[in-house]
Amino acid sequence: MTKKTLFQFIVCGVIGSGLQEPVLADGCGNCCAAVPTTLVSTNALTDAEVTDVMLMREEEKLARDVYNAMHELYELRVFSNIPRSEQRHMDAVLGLLRAYGLDDPARKEPGKFENTELQQLYDDLVLRGAKSRQDAFLVGALIEEVDIEDLVEAMKRTDREDILSVYDNLLGGSKRHLNAFVRNYEALSGETYQAQKIPQKEVDAILGR
Repeated sequence: MTKKTLFQFIVCGVIGSGLQEPVLADGCGNCCAAVPTTLVSTNALTDAEVTDVMLMREEEKLARDVYNAMHELYELRVFSNIPRSEQRHMDAVLGLLRAYGLDDPARKEPGKFENTELQQLYDDLVLRGAKSRQDAFLVGALIEEVDIEDLVEAMKRTDREDILSVYDNLLGGSKRHLNAFVRNYEALSGETYQAQKIPQKEVDAILGR
């Protein structure tokens, strides 16, 4: 997710409440492809490829950490299932970083980021999600929409099969996660989900509508 873009879409969501247990999330499935096992010179990558891989690593950490924070608040299974998938996403991107000899930008501490904009973004998303369960599901859906957009754009900036394979599998995972958050939101709110970032027709296609 591009940091400035996601900042623009952190808006006050619908504040609601509900008692029903939400629909479970889909798992990651076969979402993490194999990565190179031999070290490749970073000279093989363009500046854009390096930037994208580094950002994807922290984006996946942000998603994982936000969802874990939501699980601590609400103890809903959707927020315990999806973080495990996000961890696998992080591991897949870490494999790329290691293969190309790049430093890992992700800090070990949950909810802590070297990038000050990502740190503020995390704080804002958790604050919004803490308003209600509905807002938490909307936060999750927003994160996945932006991830989908950023992955599609990153795939246009590389022709390396290993990177494309990882991105493609992460993209599939993000689509499944978006489906899960939307189902939970709609079950709780009784409202039809409206796209927050990518075009509505793209969201509808992902949701099979």
